[in-house]
Amino acid sequence: MTIETTLIKDLVIIQPTVFEDSRGYFFEAYNQEKFCGNGINYKFIQDNQSFSTRGVIRGLHLQISPFAQAKLVRVLEGEILDVAVDLRKDSSTFGQYFSVVLSSENKKQLMVPHGFAHGFSVLSETASVLYKVDQLYHKESERGIRYDDPTLSIDWQLSPEEIIVSDKDLILPSFMVIDG
Repeated sequence: MTIETTLIKDLVIIQPTVFEDSRGYFFEAYNQEKFCGNGINYKFIQDNQSFSTRGVIRGLHLQISPFAQAKLVRVLEGEILDVAVDLRKDSSTFGQYFSVVLSSENKKQLMVPHGFAHGFSVLSETASVLYKVDQLYHKESERGIRYDDPTLSIDWQLSPEEIIVSDKDLILPSFMVIDG
């Protein structure tokens, strides 16, 4: 397992060691000892899974403290563009986003710590996404940022006519509201 740092502090990509042979493959998707040995110290308490079709954008979602969620995101089937936005006001990368393609082929995972908004777009025909969280869902702490916020200007790698967003996500506020 290798841990790849990104330009945003504490946001890391995890690449598992994959053992392949004529039968298929095997890898450790999560190993608490190895994660902790690399400074990733979360106690995951729930797994969430979603299935979406091409063009779906889910997010940008977050929960505020004390119910903020860290997420370990991976793709079981298909391909997504995974996006995390730094909302930590004391961070030198506040308001910046990072994106990475996660797929069932590359088996990469994104570790999204507390203080980030998170979302993804589906680039394949379908995608199944699994993510671990370290806090339970808490409706009153739920927040979000509109996916097409002009301040963030995220390239979701989809054409405008193929984007599918839930009614709930379409009414999310802009980054400037979250920032202010």
